[in-house]
Amino acid sequence: MKHLKIIVLVLLLVFLAGIGGYFTAEYRYYYLEAQKNKISLEKRKAAWLEFKQAMAGEVSRFKGEVGIVIKDLNMDQEISFNKDKLFPSASLAKIPIMAACFLAADQGKLKLDSNIALKLADKLTGSGVLKDMPAGTIFSVERLIGLMIYDSDNTATNIITNLVGIDYLNSAFKSLGLKNTDLSRKIADYKSRDKGIENYTTAEDMAYLLGKIYRRDLGNRAVSDQCMHMLKLTRMNDRIPKYLPSEITIAHKTGLERDVCHDVGIVFTHKGDFIIAILTKHSNSNSALSKEFIAKVSRHAYNCFMQF
Repeated sequence: MKHLKIIVLVLLLVFLAGIGGYFTAEYRYYYLEAQKNKISLEKRKAAWLEFKQAMAGEVSRFKGEVGIVIKDLNMDQEISFNKDKLFPSASLAKIPIMAACFLAADQGKLKLDSNIALKLADKLTGSGVLKDMPAGTIFSVERLIGLMIYDSDNTATNIITNLVGIDYLNSAFKSLGLKNTDLSRKIADYKSRDKGIENYTTAEDMAYLLGKIYRRDLGNRAVSDQCMHMLKLTRMNDRIPKYLPSEITIAHKTGLERDVCHDVGIVFTHKGDFIIAILTKHSNSNSALSKEFIAKVSRHAYNCFMQF
C-alpha cells in the first residue's frame, strides 16, 4: 500500500510538472508574440513619422494647392493636409455617381441591364471613346457605368447623369455620408464652368467613400464589390500607380480639368492596404508637375508600408 502511494505521488508530481511546463511554454509563446508585436508597432510608428516628414517636404515644394488623405487601413492611422479643402472635382465626381447608380439598382430604381441608344446630343468632348461612336450604338447601363469609370468617358457620364438626374445624385451623395461633394453642372459642361458654376469635393470625402467601398459597407457587399471591380479596371496609370510595382493591385480614379489634377484610390500590398487621395490645383500651363507630385507622394506612401 505504501509503495502504491509513492507511485501515485510520483505520477502526480510528473503530471503537475508537465502541466507547469505546458503553461510555462504557453506563457513564453504569448510573451514573445507580445514583444514581437510591440517591436512591430514601434517600427510602424517610426516609419509613419518618417513618411509624414517626407510628405510635408513634398507639400511645401509643390507650387499650388493640395488636399491629401493617406490612411493605413490596418492600423487606422491617417496623415492629411487640407483634407476638408474644396477642390473642383473634375472626374472624381464619377466615383460617387457610380456608387449612387449601383445603390439605385440595388433598390430597384435603376436596371443595369437596360439598353440605351447613344444620341448625338449625348456626346461630350474630353475623355472617352463614345464621342467617336455612331449615334444609335446600343449600350447597357452597366456598360456605361464601366466606361465612365475605367475610361473616364464623359459621354457615358452624361448619359448616366441624364438617366438618374442631378437632384437624385446630390441627394444620394448626402445619404452616402459625403459632406462636401455635389454636382452643380454636368461633368464636361465647360460653358457652365466658365460662368463659375462648379462641382466640388474634398480629399476627406473621397477617402471616406473609398473606405466604405473597401469595408464593403456601401449599401451592401454586392454594391461595394461592383464599385471596387470598376475602380480596379482604371486605365489611366500616370499618377498613383506610376512608380509602384506593376504586379500590385490598385483601385483608383483620376480627375483632370483645367488647373486641377487628382487621383484617389486604394493600394493593396502584402504589408497592408492603404487609401490615398490627392487633389491638386495649380496655375501651370499643363498638369505634368501635378501628376509627378501625386506619383511621388504615392511612392513615399508605398515605401513607408514596405518598412512595416
